[in-house]
Amino acid sequence: MKLFEGLSRYRPQALGVLRIMTALQFIEHGSQKLFNFPISADPHALTGLTTTAAILEFAGGILLALGLFTRPVAFLLAGEMAIAYFMAHYPRDFFPANNGGDAAISFCFIFLYLVFAGAGAFALDNRSKA
Repeated sequence: MKLFEGLSRYRPQALGVLRIMTALQFIEHGSQKLFNFPISADPHALTGLTTTAAILEFAGGILLALGLFTRPVAFLLAGEMAIAYFMAHYPRDFFPANNGGDAAISFCFIFLYLVFAGAGAFALDNRSKA
């Protein structure tokens, strides 16, 4: 449609905003596990696996928000979310709406998209190599 054709020129900015907003939500998941912030009614016990996930979420989210090492970090985080889905959510129920795995699936596929699409605008990855 002609109405939407002009929006294509804003694709890098839209991708950058998607990356930043997704990263900020991911940082929140990591900080809740590590620091109980934002405060949770059910704080996570930091086992080895939970600590690893929390560090990946917090540090990986910061790197993605900055747009630094976007593709390799996004690849790592997509894998983490796939593992999280199949270890923590899928055993509860087949359907994501019933097993609480909606966010894990969404994060997984957004990160996978970033592996292929790159960082978009507003990223430190875009600095010129002088």
